[in-house]
This record gives sequence, structure tokens and C-alpha cells, in this order.
Amino acid sequence: MNRYPLWKYLIIAAVLVWATLYTLPNFFGEAPAVQVSSAKTVVKITPETEKTVAEALKAANVQPELLLRDANSIRARFADVDAQAKASDIIKKTLNPDSSDESYTVSLNLTPRTPKWLMDIHALPMYLGLDLRGGIHLMMQVDVKAAVAQKADARVGELRRFLREKDLRPSSATLKGTDMTLEFADSARANAAAAALKLQFQEQTFTPQPAAADGSVALLASYTPEAILKIQENALKQNINTLHNRVNELGVAEPVIQQQGLDRIVVQLAGVQDMARVQQIIGRIATLQTRMVDESIEGRAAEFGTGSVPLGSERYLDTDKRPVIVQRDVVFTRDNLTDAGGDQDNNGQPAVGVSLDSAGAAAFRQVTGENIGKRMAILLFEKGKGEVITAPVIQARLGDRFVISGRMSTQEAADTALLLRAGSLAAPMEIIEERTIGPSLGAQNVKAGFDSVLWGFVAVAVFMCIYYAVFGMFSAVALAFNLLMLVAALSMMQATLTLPGMAAMALVLGMAIDANVLVNERIREELREGASPQKAITAGYENAWATIFDSNVTSFIAGAALLAFGTGPVRGFAVVHCLGILTSIFSSVFFSTAIGL
Repeated sequence: MNRYPLWKYLIIAAVLVWATLYTLPNFFGEAPAVQVSSAKTVVKITPETEKTVAEALKAANVQPELLLRDANSIRARFADVDAQAKASDIIKKTLNPDSSDESYTVSLNLTPRTPKWLMDIHALPMYLGLDLRGGIHLMMQVDVKAAVAQKADARVGELRRFLREKDLRPSSATLKGTDMTLEFADSARANAAAAALKLQFQEQTFTPQPAAADGSVALLASYTPEAILKIQENALKQNINTLHNRVNELGVAEPVIQQQGLDRIVVQLAGVQDMARVQQIIGRIATLQTRMVDESIEGRAAEFGTGSVPLGSERYLDTDKRPVIVQRDVVFTRDNLTDAGGDQDNNGQPAVGVSLDSAGAAAFRQVTGENIGKRMAILLFEKGKGEVITAPVIQARLGDRFVISGRMSTQEAADTALLLRAGSLAAPMEIIEERTIGPSLGAQNVKAGFDSVLWGFVAVAVFMCIYYAVFGMFSAVALAFNLLMLVAALSMMQATLTLPGMAAMALVLGMAIDANVLVNERIREELREGASPQKAITAGYENAWATIFDSNVTSFIAGAALLAFGTGPVRGFAVVHCLGILTSIFSSVFFSTAIGL
């Protein structure tokens, strides 16, 4: 008798348990939930926030089935919509006592009914895409040329300031498009300036032009194609980061915000139906300002709550809700900020490096030179409300680049840099396509996709059982095992299931059965040649393996090409296709051999 070694049966049993556990969450459906997310860039979701929500619900005798917190939100799951609505009102009043200044967004949502013991092993259902759940699809055109133009406009001042420091001041500097023309009195000064500029600004080329009649020489400064491409890429990335920050207000479980092509961004918000609300959030403007802290006796007294705010100053809160009294005069704004990123201070500690344009640098140099040892506050304004995100002490006279240091971790430094960059969009955008998919249409798509997979499986299984009898039944069981593994793998990856993904599932079923057809035909050939049943089975699997492997490799290569070069729905199809090929090899050969021997 043919038998597998024990270890192979143990592997099959382990895979069967894994596939069952990670497929189960997809059958529990969704329940009404309340989601709490940050309404401001500087407000974080912390364990204290979760504790506040839990205590407020307990005091009101509204018990959630489950309360979960992740890095960006808190979700409370309830048994019915009545409890959901009541909990929403309670949480809003608790977290946003001042309705005119909302720090948290409290939204109604749906969350999986997956039991906690499954969630503890990270067994979660697949997300449903826009076409299966309904929602809003936006295609946004980014004006990347405007981003390059803004960078070039700021660079003119930087070049003039640099040359002034080198005692090579140009007689004039003009900008046409992204090209800058610097005019010098003679060729010697022009060549010296070109040599100095090439060392400092390597992303630009500096080409002397023919001398004019009066002997003056112009220097043409142009961005290299690589530099222009990098500016455009950075603008797209910053816009995507800003959009992520803004759509968090909508309480979307899995927003899709991704680049498409060189200058477009696709935004897909599953489960959201209010287009006006989405456009309001997408168009939200956050502004950045830098002001000096009021260090006067009156200002310090107001900061400690023992006096009133002096004339010419204003009171704001920092991220720890402590008051800071700042002067009304603005040193520079977000418009003067050219870049911000993680850096290190003189002691090697995490810090934030900030770069300014010429106008901001000139004002900053003067103010910091006159206020060494005093504090300077950086404020972020959203929805008309300002908040101090940091107030460092000025250690020395600063120019176009400075470092914000303090007691911060590497992650906090990166977060602060993102706040500074993401205060507004790096390049203008406009919506060129908008589409709303209703929840009823999404439910119809789910039913249609599920029916196609189900009836495709039934049709294949019936045919195999009729044509190959007992071995057809083995093939049908192997096909069911293949589908179970595929769903489990997608769930474990937390993939987003779309209609193209369901189409790929139906296709995988048809392709997966090919291996069993090859094996069964090989077994029939061996039986016709007089081999015993056991030898025919062994020879059938051994002789069919090479053909099965070759055909699946070629299909996998085609799927990998779709995955590498496709976008959007094509990539979703390719992911399911490639995973299905891998699971079908295991189920059609390894698993079916075990039950067929």
C-alpha cells in the first residue's frame, strides 16, 4: 500500500488548521461601531484616550461588545444601531466638550464581528474594496509644474544670498519659468560665481552666456532633469501624506490613497457616501506660523495664570495643554518653509532640520540674532484654531537652515518634521473625476461575485465527480482545500477584496483543476497499460508533476508581470492570481496525493 510519511500528514493537518482559522473571520459579518480618530494633526490617539472613552461609556451604562485601539483610532463595537447612536453622542460630549473646537472626530462605522480569540491571533477578515462595499472614488490632478515653479522662485533668493556672502553679488537676478538668469559685470566674476555655485547647488547647472556689448556676462541656472523629477516626486509624496492626515477625520477603515502615473493621486474611501463632506476635508487648509514667545513679566504671569495676556500677545495651548503666550508678530509662515526632515543636534540627539526660503531666512536671521536665549514658538492652525507644537530656546543666530532640538525620540522628530511639511499641500490639486458607489450596489456586487465563485466551484466539482468518479471526488476536495487556503492567505495579508479579485478567484478554480485532470489522465493511462491501482496512482502523480510544474510556472510569470507593471484593479487581480497558483500546486499535488493514496 502507498503511504505518505507521518511528517507529511502532520504538515497537511497544520495547514488545514491554519486555513480554517484564518478563513473563519470572513463569515461573521460586520457590526455597528463608533470610531474615534484625530481631527487635528497634533492630536494623538493614546491609551489615555481609550480609557476616557471606556469610562464615559461605562458611566452611561452603554457597554460595547469590544473596544479596540490602534495607532490612529479607537473603535467601539455594539450589538445594534441604537446603542451605536447613543454611544456616539456620549463620546462626542466627552472628548469634544467645546463643540466649536473639535480635537477628535467621532464617526459611525462598521467593524467586523470577529470573536476576540480570533483577533488575538491576528485572524481578521479581508477588507472589502470600493466596488463591493460602496463609497467614493476621486481622481486628483496634481500641478507638479507649480511645485517646481515654487521651488525655483525660492531658489532665486537663495542664490543671491549665497553669492552676496561670497562677495560675488550679481547686478540682477531674474526668473523665467524654472530657469534663473544671474547677470555679472564681467566674465571673471561670472566664472567665479559659477564655480562656487556648482559646489553648493549640485542639482542645478550654471552656464555662462555670451558677453553683452557692455561686457556684462549672464549666468543661466537650470535644474537638471533628475532634480526636476525629484521635486515633482517629493511634491506628490507630501500631498499624499497630507491627504492621509485629512481623510483620517472621515473614520475610513482602509482609505486607499496612492499615486497613479506621474501627476495623479487616486483616493478611494470605502463606506463613505457624503461627497460634500469629503470635498470639505480634502480641501481643508492647515497653516504654520512662527512667533516669539512673550518673555516679559506680564507674559510670564499670564502663562502661569496669575495675570492677563499683555497687549500685542495671544494665548495658545501646546500639545500638553499648557498655556504659551506668544507675540502677534509672525516671523515666518509655512509659505517660507522649503523642507523639513529628521536630523541630529550637536550632541547627536534626534532633532528636526528645517530649511527656509530667502524671505523667511532674512527675517529669521534678524529675529534670532536679536533674541538669543529666548523662546520661539511654532504654531499650527487648523479650523481656525492654533496650537503650539514646539517652543524651543534660541541658542544662536540662525539663517536659512536651523535645527529644532529637545527631548524627543527619533519617531517624534520624524512626526514633527511631517507636521511642518504637511501643514498644507506642496502643489495645487484639482478633482478631475469623482464617483459615488451606493451601498446597495456594493451588496449586489458582493452577491454576484460570491455566486460566480460558488457556482463555478460547484460546476467544476460536479463535472470531475461524473467524469472521474472517486478520483473526481478527491479532486473536488482538493479544490475546496485550495479555495480555503487562498481565502486564508488573503485574510492573513489583510488584502482588500475587489471584483477583479473575485474574478481571479473564479479563474484560479478553473486553472487549479487542470493539475488534477493531468494526474487522473495519467492514472488512467497506467491502468490501461495493466499496472495495478496502487502503482498506477504512484506513477500518475510522478509522471504528471513535471507538466503541472511547467504550466503553473508560466502562469505565475504572467501574473508576476501584471503585478509588477499593473496598477489599481489589475494589481488586485494579479495578487489573487499568483497566490492561487501557489495554493493550487500544494492542494492539487501534495494534498490530493495524501487523500488519493
